[in-house]
Amino acid sequence: MKKDLVYKLWLFLLLAGLLAACGGSETDSADTDSSDSSDTTSETADTEPADSSEPVVLRIGWAGSPDTLNPGTAVLSEAYTLFELVYDSMYQLNLDGTYSLELADSVDVSEDGLVYTYHIRDGITFHDGEPLTAEDVAFSYNLYATQEDFPFLPVYTEFFDTVEADDSNNVIITLTDAIPNIESQLIFLYVVPEHIWGSLEGAGIAEFENEAMIGSGPFKMEEYAQNEFVRLAAVKDHYLKGPNIDEVVFQTFENQDALVQALRTGQVDMITEMPNTAVASLRNDENIELVIGPPLAPSVTDIIFNQTAPENCPPDDGLCTGHPALQDRDVRLALAHATDKQQIIDVVLLGLGAPGLTLIPDSLGVFYNDSLNDYEYDVALANQILDDAGYMDSDGDGIREMPDGSNPLTLRMNWPSDSTNAPRMAELLAGMWAEVGVGTELQALDPDALTSICCPTFDFDVILWGWGSDPDPNFLLSVMLTDEIPTGNSETGYSNPAYDELYLEQAVELDQQVRIDTIWEMQRMVFDDVVYIIPFYAQSVQAFRTDRFTGWQTDAGKVALEDPSSLLVIEPVR
Repeated sequence: MKKDLVYKLWLFLLLAGLLAACGGSETDSADTDSSDSSDTTSETADTEPADSSEPVVLRIGWAGSPDTLNPGTAVLSEAYTLFELVYDSMYQLNLDGTYSLELADSVDVSEDGLVYTYHIRDGITFHDGEPLTAEDVAFSYNLYATQEDFPFLPVYTEFFDTVEADDSNNVIITLTDAIPNIESQLIFLYVVPEHIWGSLEGAGIAEFENEAMIGSGPFKMEEYAQNEFVRLAAVKDHYLKGPNIDEVVFQTFENQDALVQALRTGQVDMITEMPNTAVASLRNDENIELVIGPPLAPSVTDIIFNQTAPENCPPDDGLCTGHPALQDRDVRLALAHATDKQQIIDVVLLGLGAPGLTLIPDSLGVFYNDSLNDYEYDVALANQILDDAGYMDSDGDGIREMPDGSNPLTLRMNWPSDSTNAPRMAELLAGMWAEVGVGTELQALDPDALTSICCPTFDFDVILWGWGSDPDPNFLLSVMLTDEIPTGNSETGYSNPAYDELYLEQAVELDQQVRIDTIWEMQRMVFDDVVYIIPFYAQSVQAFRTDRFTGWQTDAGKVALEDPSSLLVIEPVR
């Protein structure tokens, strides 16, 4: 999911409280002023554990905040982090990359692979006490399938012919074609209550703020202040497993140094992200443990070029103001050769990453095309490519112009203001690209504002952002489809009919090796077209206080301390 969707998709993050002890009152969490977090005096690591009669409160710090609590319209990974805790879905993704059934206790598959019958567990209830049945599951899936205003989730229902509930509490999904990845198509289709969502109509569905956030997951919404904090209460009698703690508070910190300092002072118990510059010093703190490794949702950082052709500009929402030079592959190729990825990794990530190649990250295993040879960093070659293509600096100001002498090659470069890595990367890119006569105008934007200029408006030149990936590459592959240009899924405006055709083939290919070969060819195609520059695949860096809670899942192969796999099992240090 986007963005850092994350895309993934994959995703992603939240928020409040000044107390450092394990417990705290309800009013404590709501009174936090996150903008002044670095100046707050909090209890130190020597604080005695809270009295057993007080609620056990876990406090998590991060740099973001959910863009919305509506699962259908959410873009940012912070929102998806909440959804994983508050809602249930048909499958749960485990840290080892496997799947386990969640809402259903069994599934039957027809011989032709077209019909899946899920038996929904009996006795599941929503947080408001109403029962969750197969009717709610079928309603939710059909809701996601029919809402054009939902940017991501309808993609997962593309091969659903019908979804129905029967009298035996079964959900029957009939597909148009047999597909190889039903599990990954269902893990993000969160089940919402029909008795609430069924009364919404038309545009009201996408506009629904969903602040009560009634779900059936192991945590329930208690209090929310956007860009400040979210407070969730534990559902102790959850049908699978209730948390050992009583509450979790996600607190937003706009200042990255304040985020790290809050961990040091004990204002928070865990942080989901940090500048890599803090890694060395935190390693020396006796009360803090660092966790470094691949993220649960494989992630990819991308340098996005707006290459939308005029004929593909969305007629309703599109502004399509991208610099026309970016529609020229030679310009994108020259910028690729002018980008020193290793320097970016060394400076921005302090070495905690690997050079990227395609939107499919290396942590997707066999689906990642590791046979591609990256564009070498070669400033002389980049300059020669631009010279040969007719982009000259006719007035000697250091900035090239279009071949007709108009429109200097000065590119607007934007990134989300909550990013820990993008500001430094933007500075580095500006210096690198200046060596080949390409200027830049740098500006960070609030994630919501960045989303509004991105897609499908295409009112930008270059964006530094990222995706969190599904465990299956299907979704990230769909980002580059022509049909996704007007939906908001496409961030580049890339259009290639041959790529579109290969996407349809891999989506229904049941032979694993044939599907892998097709996906590798798709990656080669977009790599040759220089659709993106992928500067790196970063490792996830998180940290927690060892004197507060124990039981964090740190050796399961993936890093995601905010995942239910940790939040359901951690206990306070006694």
